Amino acid sequence: MSTKNIPFQLIDWSSVPKTEHKGETGVAYWQTIQFDGLRVRIVEYSKGYKADHWCEKGHIVYCLEGEVVNEQQGAGSSVLKPGMSYVVSDELSSHRSVTEGGVKLLIIDGDFLKLKS
Repeated sequence: MSTKNIPFQLIDWSSVPKTEHKGETGVAYWQTIQFDGLRVRIVEYSKGYKADHWCEKGHIVYCLEGEVVNEQQGAGSSVLKPGMSYVVSDELSSHRSVTEGGVKLLIIDGDFLKLKS
């Protein structure tokens, strides 16, 4: 059996601890479930949050609540609202998140998003 196989399981997000990550402004709170080669998170950005770095990791992002601006270095920006998603592979975008009113996101990332030649 592969170590990447994930058996059926329920996740009670209310019991997953939050970790704090300071932005350039504001704070991000992550609730993280880690599997081999796969990370699943609920991420909440506080009001006035601006990421302190440009990220080049791949993600699948789904907006649960609020609104976030996804700035892309040298390529403009887009707004993610509830019910919307974005998807990007590793190293195909330098992006960062900014929110005025706060946002709650489901973010999935892992080895399956690594850039393939």
